[in-house]
Amino acid sequence: MAAALKARGIPFEIVDAGRQPGGIWDIDRDETPMYESAHFISSRRLSGLPGFPMPESYPDYPKHDRILDYLRAFARHHDLERHITFGVRVESASRRDQGGWQLALSSGEQRQARALCVATGTTWFPRVPVVPGHFDGEVYHSFFYRSPREFEGKRGLIVGGGNSAADIACDAARHASAAFISLRRGYHFIPKFIFGQPSDVFAHSGPHLPRWLEERVFGFLINRILVGNLTRYGLPKPDHAILRSHPILNTQILHHLGHGDIAVRKDVASLDGKTVRFVDGSSEEIDLIVWATGYDKPFPFLRDEDLDCNGDALDLYLNVFHRRHADLFFVGLFEADGAAYSLDGAQAGLVASYLDPQTPASVRDGFDTLRRTDRPDLRGGVQYVASPRHDYYVKSDVYEKALFKAAHVLGSSFR
Repeated sequence: MAAALKARGIPFEIVDAGRQPGGIWDIDRDETPMYESAHFISSRRLSGLPGFPMPESYPDYPKHDRILDYLRAFARHHDLERHITFGVRVESASRRDQGGWQLALSSGEQRQARALCVATGTTWFPRVPVVPGHFDGEVYHSFFYRSPREFEGKRGLIVGGGNSAADIACDAARHASAAFISLRRGYHFIPKFIFGQPSDVFAHSGPHLPRWLEERVFGFLINRILVGNLTRYGLPKPDHAILRSHPILNTQILHHLGHGDIAVRKDVASLDGKTVRFVDGSSEEIDLIVWATGYDKPFPFLRDEDLDCNGDALDLYLNVFHRRHADLFFVGLFEADGAAYSLDGAQAGLVASYLDPQTPASVRDGFDTLRRTDRPDLRGGVQYVASPRHDYYVKSDVYEKALFKAAHVLGSSFR
């Protein structure tokens, strides 16, 4: 966002609670969901920020420290660090009667801004399920997990079925004295490589198919040829088509399941001391539970009257523009079935174009009509699994086209 504003000569400042650029990818930060075995789940070839591709020397799926280096390099390339106040949080942001925003910072400082871009990410507020009973062992959310060493000599249970859950389960399979993963539904597991190519590169290089045919062809390729019947591993059968939930790019867990290094259990029903009981009546003695159960997405520094919701999600045009307030924007508030950084860049370019004083008022007025009333389908008709994970979900190619269409209205190409 800052790079897009700078490119148009729009003054800006950044407030960042971290010590350096990188956000969640700084594993040494006091608060971060990063863990030692974490890697990117989209390939570096499709994951670069606008005009700044990831280095050719990077592997197809870079580790967390490479991503941190990349983000720092992007900040240096655009000379952004001198605009950042590090180690400070926005405690509150309130609208001023005369327009713009009044910001109260954790340092005690007050600042003012004519527009507010919220780019805080979506993995800061752990969602922990309420389970009957009490647990006498160690228990924490995956947000606080760091190292496979935490499982050594312990019977570990990972609860959840996302990418982080699968990664952590693989760590437990290699390091715990016994390892289990608890799932409440079946999921599809997609290899990171298909016929020698990163899976996203493979998907992009093929012919463009109608959505219904794409789902069938990809489902046949994964479920009949590359992965096979997941129930052979003790996994529950997926209750949805392959492209209707966020993809889990991890087949290492199938390796560990096939070798008996980890076992599948049903959803957790109750806790009793160190006994975990599951909904099918089975139980296990567990020393460590890791809840890999996702994140809530609150914005505690904004007032409720400035947060208009549609169901459980904010009601935003293109997941970016506030419907009522023309000076409030959200960048990065989405999840997609493909690489995110290019879409982040497209969002930022669109906001910068909207804020650019060179954009004619008549053009901005026309865009404002869309901002207030237009509700394009950003999922391309896909009926995703009904879960909090999918509140802000978009289909990558459909979303990209919608962003470019909106940019055309503003007379911009993001470049």
